Amino acid sequence: MDQFVIERGQLRGELVVPPSKSQTLRAILFAAMAKGKSVIHHYLPSPDAEAMIKACRLLGAKISVFPERLEIEGLAGKIDRAEDVIDAGNSGIVLRFCAGLGALSSYPVVLTGDYSIRHHRPIQPLLNSLSQLGVRAKTMRADGYAPVILQGPIHRKKTVIVGEDSQPVSSLLIAGAFAEIPIEIEVRNPGEKPWVSLTLHWLDRLGIPYQNQKFERYQLQGQAKYDGFEYSVPGDWSSAAFPIAAALVTQSELLLKNIDVSDPQGDKELISIFQKMGGKIEIDEAKKTLQIKKTTALKGVSVDINNFVDGITILAVVGCFAEGETHIYNGAVTKQKECNRIQAIASELRKMGAKVAEHEDGLTVKKSALRGAEVHSYHDHRMAMSLAVAGMGAEGKTLISPVGCISKTFPSFARDFQTAGALIS
Repeated sequence: MDQFVIERGQLRGELVVPPSKSQTLRAILFAAMAKGKSVIHHYLPSPDAEAMIKACRLLGAKISVFPERLEIEGLAGKIDRAEDVIDAGNSGIVLRFCAGLGALSSYPVVLTGDYSIRHHRPIQPLLNSLSQLGVRAKTMRADGYAPVILQGPIHRKKTVIVGEDSQPVSSLLIAGAFAEIPIEIEVRNPGEKPWVSLTLHWLDRLGIPYQNQKFERYQLQGQAKYDGFEYSVPGDWSSAAFPIAAALVTQSELLLKNIDVSDPQGDKELISIFQKMGGKIEIDEAKKTLQIKKTTALKGVSVDINNFVDGITILAVVGCFAEGETHIYNGAVTKQKECNRIQAIASELRKMGAKVAEHEDGLTVKKSALRGAEVHSYHDHRMAMSLAVAGMGAEGKTLISPVGCISKTFPSFARDFQTAGALIS
């Protein structure tokens, strides 16, 4: 059955953090646009990575998949046509970023995805911005969601986009890097800035010139050219949040490996929040490890979640074990992820006895005595893992379904937590 049964228990030993999903997908895309061969080591073997590989193959890249590496023959910065409809699966990154690549082709490119992509992940703002650049960009059901059809090339120089969601901004940066002409992007109300910085980090790494004015205006020269590269994917800070939180709520000690503080992933900021809550966390930059010491008392905090919005569900769980109140705000964009994460985590934690109040842009969580319950993941990997952590600290048995979605970012979740002592079956 696609279900976890979890009981209260303690963790011990060590756990290896899986490779970063966001960096894996960016590495595949930029390797697909390189001149010559690239090798990506230690990639995350997940459904999203598979969707990006299939998408880049359809756009013309040659990709060989091995257990520990990907070998990619790139397109030298040029998109001709797509061989077939691109299916993004459940990946917002694949949908939005490949829409940016599709805008480079003078032939029609069609993108679609699963139910969540077609009904919960809006793409109209990105299409509007691409249209301003002269691209034919429309949703095929006129509802603002995939399936979409695009036909370039980009032949106008300026566009404007509302930037609460970082992915459409990154998509425009990618499109602008490879466009035939220079373009200028104006971003109104920019949000999730660390995730835009992650894309800009790749432009820096590959020597692609751009200008960035306070995340509100970008200039790109277009016609980017760079040689193939080698890259080793670092550990995923978003995924690291779950074993860290599990150790905190169960008052356990745990060592995490494959932790790279130098990597510019925004979700590493969540560690400082856990520390402010009283978490005893030590990082060894040289060894790339993170040690969670036994923490017996946590306290509520007030958190602007915008720089690490993927942490909203697990932070809500930890808030249930913290004295006082934990107030999470500036996270309205989380309502447009795999599910409405504000509503979903509040609803499921209440089933476990949590005192949670929903707000337009976040949550207020009071310390609560959680008890086991039957809860639903909404087919959202971060919901499923957050509820699993809640179950590890709750009295009685917690049943979570479905849990297959966890393979999106942490394929070895159950096995790794079992090895670390979690009572999960």
